Amino acid sequence: MSETKSSPLANAVSSPLASDVPRDTIITVTPTALAKLKELRSTEPDAEKLGLRLAIVSAPGEDFRYDLVFEEFLKSAFTDEVRTIDGFKFIMPGTDVGSLRGSELDYSDQAGLVLRNPNRPKAPTVEGLIRDDETSAHIEAIVSVEVNPMLASHGGFVTFAGHDNAGTAYFTMGGGCQGCSMSKQTMLEGVQKMITEQVGVITSVRDLTDHASGANPYYK
Repeated sequence: MSETKSSPLANAVSSPLASDVPRDTIITVTPTALAKLKELRSTEPDAEKLGLRLAIVSAPGEDFRYDLVFEEFLKSAFTDEVRTIDGFKFIMPGTDVGSLRGSELDYSDQAGLVLRNPNRPKAPTVEGLIRDDETSAHIEAIVSVEVNPMLASHGGFVTFAGHDNAGTAYFTMGGGCQGCSMSKQTMLEGVQKMITEQVGVITSVRDLTDHASGANPYYK
């Protein structure tokens, strides 16, 4: 865990913790994870002032990567969301809440702290690509209903990034598909076939994924 961070809002009169109105916790935390966090926090100076900041540090279109660090919860920014679970404070950037909602934080001796996130990364922003037209909506529907359910059997998914005016649709691949030796074949033979057969103006697909950063490919 990183050292305690300070905030320019430390001396503010009000605080995001001021309200006593019950709110959803955004994430759930298993008793095992909570016990481990409390154990780790107990070794920190001013432990009773610390909560866990949980933030997404990956870029849109990439597999989720997280930063977990102890931080003084009373110094949280007004844009942060702070939740209390069994007496322990969790601090999440407001911009990450939608991508964290429904996640479960767990712990095991083998894997350490693990966040199980049911959400998909946001689509990457690629200059010059079209994402807000009827063709894009059609592609998104196919990805949601057909493509990703197919790739889920391999522990993977694709994220639609947009299409150009030359008939190419662009995607990133995540989960078990990122770093997988069969990713190119999957993209060209599987995803491309499904998209081009159903979307007449699309004649090819392109993979924008940085497969070199894939850490846990499904195929061995």
